[in-house]
Amino acid sequence: MPLKLAFSSNAYLDVPVAEAVARIAGAGYRGIELLADVPHAWPAGLLEVQKEGIRRAIREHGLTISNINAFMMNAVADPRQPYWHPGWTDPDPHYRAIRREHTKRALRLAAELGARSISTEPGGELAPGQSRREAEAIFYEELMPVLDVAAACDVMLLVEPEPGLLIETFSQYLEFAERVNHPALGLNFDVGHAYCVADDPAAWVPRLVGHTKHYHVEDIAATRVHHHLVPGEGAIDFAAVLAAIAAHTPDTWVTVELYPYRDRPDDAARAARAHLLSVAAAAGVELA
Repeated sequence: MPLKLAFSSNAYLDVPVAEAVARIAGAGYRGIELLADVPHAWPAGLLEVQKEGIRRAIREHGLTISNINAFMMNAVADPRQPYWHPGWTDPDPHYRAIRREHTKRALRLAAELGARSISTEPGGELAPGQSRREAEAIFYEELMPVLDVAAACDVMLLVEPEPGLLIETFSQYLEFAERVNHPALGLNFDVGHAYCVADDPAAWVPRLVGHTKHYHVEDIAATRVHHHLVPGEGAIDFAAVLAAIAAHTPDTWVTVELYPYRDRPDDAARAARAHLLSVAAAAGVELA
C-alpha cells in the first residue's frame, strides 16, 4: 500500500478555497489539508452553501481531506503573530477562549466535511512572568472539554509540537498525553519541527505509533532554524523518514506544509512532490 501524500492549503492564502483545491490536485496530490482560517474555511463565518462548495470541489477533483489545520488563526489578525495567537495558554481567559471556541467549531466542521482529524497548537508562548507549570495547567483545563467535543464528533484533536511554544519536543508531548489520557487526543507529527528541536524524526516514528494520526513534512536547513523549506532544499533525511513511516504507520496521511511559499505555491507543491517521490523510490518506499 503506498503512502498517501497531501498538500496543505495554507500555501494558497491568496486564492479562494475552490481554486486551492484545483491547483493542489493539478500538482498531483491525492489529499488536501484544509485550512480552517480565512480565506478558505474559517468555521465561525462559514455558511452551509460554502461548506457544500468545499465538498463539491474536493469531490470533483478526486481529493481526500487529510486533516483540517486549526492551528493558524489569521482571521483574528493578532498583531503579535498571526499563527500562534490567540493561544491556549494566554493569561487572559477571555482571550484564550477565542482559541478554545474556534477549535470546537473546527471539530464540528471536520465532522461535517468528513475529515478524521484537526490539528492545533501545543499550548502557546509563555507570557512574561508565566511559569511552565502555570501554562501547562491552563492548557490542560482548556483542552479537556474540547476533547469531549472531539469525541462526540468522532474527530481526533491533534496537538502539534512547535519550536518556541509550550510543547516543543515529543517527550514533552508524551508527558502531557499521559496526563490528559483522553481517547480523542492524538499527535500531529511535524517532521521539520522535530528536526528543529533535535528529535530525530525517523527514530521517533516507531516510538509514537498509537499517538501519530497525521504527518506534516517540510525541509529545514542544517542550522535547525524553524523556517519551512521545500523538501530537498534542507538537511532532513527524507529517505529514512519515509521508510520509517512506511514501516510503522503506512495508513497515515503525509501532508506537505509550505505556507512560506504563498508567492509561488504551485512551484513549491510540484517540487516537493517530485523530490519526495524520487527519494521514496530510491528507498524502496511506494508513495502516491
